[in-house]
Amino acid sequence: MATLFKTTASLLAVAASAIALQTSPSLAFSSEAQQMCTGDAMRLCSSEIPDIPRVRACMVRNKANVSPGCRAVMDREATASRKREAAAQ
Repeated sequence: MATLFKTTASLLAVAASAIALQTSPSLAFSSEAQQMCTGDAMRLCSSEIPDIPRVRACMVRNKANVSPGCRAVMDREATASRKREAAAQ
C-alpha cells in the first residue's frame, strides 16, 4: 500500500509540473509547479492520472477551481511560453 501511494504521489508531481508548462512540455518541470499544483491535480484530476496530456487538459478546464498559487504558476508559465514562441518566429 505504501509503495502504491509513493508511486501515485510521484506521478502526481510529474503531472502537476506538466500542467504548469501547458504549451511547452519539452521544458524541465519546475519545482514551483510541483509544489503549487500537485494537490490541485490530485483533487481535480486524479481520474486522469497518469496520462499527463489528459491531466494537463483537465487542469486547464478546471483553472477556475485551482488554488491561487497553482493558478499563478499556470499563468506565469503560459505567458513565458507565449513569449518564447513569439521570439522563435
